Amino acid sequence: QVQLVESGGGLVQAGGSLRLSCAASGRTFSTYVMGWFRQAPGKEREFVAAISRWITSYADSVKGRFTISRDNAKNTVILQMNSLKPEDTAVYYCAAGAIDTRDAYSSGAGYNSWGQGTQVTVSS
Repeated sequence: QVQLVESGGGLVQAGGSLRLSCAASGRTFSTYVMGWFRQAPGKEREFVAAISRWITSYADSVKGRFTISRDNAKNTVILQMNSLKPEDTAVYYCAAGAIDTRDAYSSGAGYNSWGQGTQVTVSS
């Protein structure tokens, strides 16, 4: 497992942007699929985006607005969030997993390391 620490959450107006970062420990970071999930109050956790060494995957609700990237030299994964909407309000979690197939990227069950979460609040 790897240790994950998220940062970059906060309060922003609708239409604004935020940049979330996830710092990971461990020497095998580059081999993991890294994902972002979110959970709003009273709702189930949902997939946001994921990135392997070469492939990215996004939830339909964030396509065209969010971009996931990784810097393996710095053991960091970034979620750039643009054109934010009030419905993006949630606690955002970074996750890491050894996942073989892209179809499994959106399932939380494939990830075995999770960060503590960072709050994102979008006001209308």
